[in-house]
Amino acid sequence: MNWNWDYFWESVPLLLEGLLVTLELTVLGSAVAYVLGLVFALVRRARIPVLSQLMYLFIEVVRSTPLLIQVFIVFYLLWPALGITPSAFVTGVIALGIHYATYTSEVYRAGIEAVPKGQWEAARALSLPRGRVWTGIILPQAVPRVVPALGNYMISMFKETPLLISIGVLDVLNRAKEQGAETFQVIEPYTLAGILFLLISYPSSILVRRLESRVGQL
Repeated sequence: MNWNWDYFWESVPLLLEGLLVTLELTVLGSAVAYVLGLVFALVRRARIPVLSQLMYLFIEVVRSTPLLIQVFIVFYLLWPALGITPSAFVTGVIALGIHYATYTSEVYRAGIEAVPKGQWEAARALSLPRGRVWTGIILPQAVPRVVPALGNYMISMFKETPLLISIGVLDVLNRAKEQGAETFQVIEPYTLAGILFLLISYPSSILVRRLESRVGQL
């Protein structure tokens, strides 16, 4: 199979459209994962009878099953059971967000436990309201410590978006697959998709490493 540079450059606009979808999925899915992950971590730490145990079970089930199966369950079983029909894109954001929230919840938990016990004791000694303790003392110290780990999960999510082709979401890799299927020339679009992933993932990884170094100096 001969390499065709003209075909390679012709594929750029289509794959950039797919890259935009990939980035939108990653940003929105990460936002869901970061918010839900914090909620999951706080619920588990609250040690509320039954609820905390159910949360632990839910996290373990999600972490122990493939993302692809969860996408299928949400799109083909959960939505019909609820009688609603969200788009494939919305389903992808929700599935990615919930899946990664189970991981970010552990990251938040580690960050909260890393807050020195003296901070907790000082808050209790001052009889501060519970909400003030969390928002004014604990979370401002815990969250900055876990930002690099959250960044790593965002990069992982970015690379897992192609799984959403199972429900019809056309991200950058799936645009390449579609292009190749139409022309029976797959090398150029797949190579271009790989380059686009690399151009986003590698600088992001460098940024996360620098954040880790900065956090380590705190």
